[in-house]
Amino acid sequence: MTEAIHKPDLDFEGWVCPMPLRDYPNVVMGHGGGGVMSAELIEQLFLPGFGAAAAAEMGDSAVLSVGAGPRLAFSTDSYVVKPMFFPGGSIGDLANNGTVNDLAMSGAVPMFLSTAFILQEGTPLNVLGRIAEAMGAAALAAGVKLVTGDTKVVDHRSGDGVFINTAGIGVIADGVDIRPDRAEVGDSVLISGEIGVHGVAVMSSRDGLEFGTTVESDSAALNGLVQDMIATGADIRVLRDPTRGGVAASLNEIAKASGVGIELIERELPIPQTVKDACGLLGLDPLQVANEGKLVAIVPAEAEAIVLEAMRKHEFGGLSQKIGACVSEHPGMVVARTGLGGTRVIDLPIGEQLPRIC
Repeated sequence: MTEAIHKPDLDFEGWVCPMPLRDYPNVVMGHGGGGVMSAELIEQLFLPGFGAAAAAEMGDSAVLSVGAGPRLAFSTDSYVVKPMFFPGGSIGDLANNGTVNDLAMSGAVPMFLSTAFILQEGTPLNVLGRIAEAMGAAALAAGVKLVTGDTKVVDHRSGDGVFINTAGIGVIADGVDIRPDRAEVGDSVLISGEIGVHGVAVMSSRDGLEFGTTVESDSAALNGLVQDMIATGADIRVLRDPTRGGVAASLNEIAKASGVGIELIERELPIPQTVKDACGLLGLDPLQVANEGKLVAIVPAEAEAIVLEAMRKHEFGGLSQKIGACVSEHPGMVVARTGLGGTRVIDLPIGEQLPRIC
């Protein structure tokens, strides 16, 4: 006789069907990849769990009003990049730049950052010192202050080197209204430079992944670039820094939030040959590879020229160009028009392509 196997009762009250994350009973790496599985984790587990305590909008940066004072942008992010040092950067400057950029994408001027470190027992202090110096230099370059923080140490079986969480506060000027749901049919889609560079730089520094040339990360704080764009007086509708999930994830989120279709011109996508070669070798789509020093902007077509001019004058926007437009067809979807006149759907990645790129 087969012995019955007892399964513990599960309380599904308040959960959303289907079960989160494609029926996985446990967390997997894909849940942190910035794609479909990440969205499902938020929508089907966290938001129901938070209940009425959750804000109506849960983006990369929240816009808050406190009394009669200026609007504030507030953001937080965690950084678990591996390796901690890679061509062109480290987890230290990455942790600064990532949160500064999340604040900047709401049009805010970043002001203050917190820094929280989770350290694995046995991490060399000289390594930690290099990370701290990189973070301090990046904060000075971005014009922000590191004002508070925390440190925890876990045993060598519980961590993996250094994990960093940063949270930031910025101030949004009157008249600035930059949100993912503001894109309109006819708007132009702009990008500030080459796609996929950071992701390939991190992958190239891992054991066994060599692409024949050194690719350096594009990690940079983009708050100065954003303020130059705002200073043109153009109605900047949407800004996103295409980090986890890459350009594909950012544009899909914008299309869904705004209810427009987005059509890219494939031959106009600024993907350097090194990125194409690396992605071809690994079977990756460059549009789904993380960036850390690029932004995507949605602006009215009549403002395209003046915004591009301002972007190209900035040190981090010299290769800015138009890559597509918002259209009435296929609302909520992103497609690329190929050189042969056909189209292909640019979808969200399902999970994690390669872990710990940002």
